[in-house]
Amino acid sequence: MKRDLICIVCPMGCRCSIEEDTSAPKGYKVTGITCKRGEDYAIKEVTEPTRMLTSTVRIEGARLPRLPVRTSGAIPKERIGECMALINQLQVRHPVAMGQVLLKNLFDTNVNLIASRSL
Repeated sequence: MKRDLICIVCPMGCRCSIEEDTSAPKGYKVTGITCKRGEDYAIKEVTEPTRMLTSTVRIEGARLPRLPVRTSGAIPKERIGECMALINQLQVRHPVAMGQVLLKNLFDTNVNLIASRSL
């Protein structure tokens, strides 16, 4: 099966195609890319896609009602809905420092939910 993607690794935004090819070194043939990183991205995107997640959580006792948060690394794409459900239930207490871990090891991925700013 052939898939068309737009690479997001660099600002070039190469339009590429990927298809399974058992004769290729990594098992996939990627066309339309201009760098090695694009090939790695395309293969990862079809085999095990991951995403960084950014959102906000409720914060009690601060001058703003919401605290921006993000994951410390990429999480499996299929876990984003579960992660958002967890984030939507979370409420933290003022003060919070930028980079502070709010939830550890999300879904056994070794990725934490951290504060994106101090409040």
